[in-house]
Amino acid sequence: MNKFMQSLKENRLGMTLMVFASLMTALGQMFWKMSGGGINGLLILGFFLYFFGAVFMIVSFRFGSLSVLHPLLSIGYVFALFLGSIILQEAITESNYVGTFLIIVGAALIGGGDN
Repeated sequence: MNKFMQSLKENRLGMTLMVFASLMTALGQMFWKMSGGGINGLLILGFFLYFFGAVFMIVSFRFGSLSVLHPLLSIGYVFALFLGSIILQEAITESNYVGTFLIIVGAALIGGGDN
């Protein structure tokens, strides 16, 4: 448990930036979908959000281990699920909840597995 906490402490800033990057890319993808396939403001906003998500991802690697940080991008699936449900009114099934739970548990376990 001590190694787990030490890894979290050493990678804290990188992990925070990576989760923020996941949120930005999920928002970018949602705006792409909302654009309806046309070239409009929503599509362009989606590209900018996705771009900034990629920048945050690149920067986050300066503040943590690749093996800890990269798997945290899977949190983007969790953000996408809830954004789709709340904003786009998409239905969430029981299997979506199970998958989301497994993603969160896996990301948490990997996040502390640096040593």
